[in-house]
Amino acid sequence: MAPALVLLLHGALLGLCSGDSLFPSRHLVLQSGQEGRVLEDWRQPLSLKLMQEAEDLSLLGSRDLAELEPECRELLTAFANSSMKLTGCLVRSARPVRLCQNCFRQFREINEQLENITRAVGNFSDSSKCSSSLLMSDRLQIVLILSTFFNDTWEKANCANCLKNNSEGLSNNTVMFLALFNASLTCFEHNLQAQEDSNYTQVCKNCSVTYKNLNALYKRMQESKQEHDAEEQSHLCIDVEDAMNITRKLWSRTFNCSVPFSDTVSVVAVSSFILFLPVIFYLSSFLHSKQKKRILILPKRIQSSASLVNIQEKCH
Repeated sequence: MAPALVLLLHGALLGLCSGDSLFPSRHLVLQSGQEGRVLEDWRQPLSLKLMQEAEDLSLLGSRDLAELEPECRELLTAFANSSMKLTGCLVRSARPVRLCQNCFRQFREINEQLENITRAVGNFSDSSKCSSSLLMSDRLQIVLILSTFFNDTWEKANCANCLKNNSEGLSNNTVMFLALFNASLTCFEHNLQAQEDSNYTQVCKNCSVTYKNLNALYKRMQESKQEHDAEEQSHLCIDVEDAMNITRKLWSRTFNCSVPFSDTVSVVAVSSFILFLPVIFYLSSFLHSKQKKRILILPKRIQSSASLVNIQEKCH
């Protein structure tokens, strides 16, 4: 027992002389609360533990490796602000639908921000590292997810059909349609306020012209879209479609307005003519066949009378 104590004391003294502590690892302090790990670290060689400590210190000292560069941070902040503006605009314009006419500026802005991020991809520069860090550094890729969501929403709404080529503003047909739509709603409200009873005859009478013009413009826009679009199901932008649906529901269901009287007369006249076509056909066929029979019998009578005259002359 005594020789073992002497050897242990001798090793401890050698360690103190070399500058090491009696317990050679700082991991004896139970920082993680796991006693087994501390004992395992205490048994490791001193050189290996020093290398691990140096590696940990180097990682702690280089925190900027995990941080973004100031330029990248500015691009990410700009994209976040544009996303917030566009998201708020889309939600506020969800009902009644006004996505395309209210949010096209925000949509164009977020596309510009994404273009600023992806512009330097493929170039060997700091900006290329920035784009890679923002777009492809992790599995989630939140910037690309948001950008894809905005583009898919814009495409499903068919907002390009309401805007000019460069999305700088609403097209001329869209401006005319929205003007007629607002005029129709104004006419509805004005006649509803002036009308005392629950009968909507004044609305149907006074707003029929505005409604007909709105409906005719919508049909022309549909026909023009179908001519330029090769797909079977071509849609106008969601703003125009929703506005027309609202107007038609108010006109037919709420106000119970029928087709104007002039259109009704023409429809009834054409329908009556089509219904009487078989009668006219059979009557004309009957008269024509009767006249033809008369034409065939007439020569026989003439021939018989001529032969009778010849017989009488011979007898005389």
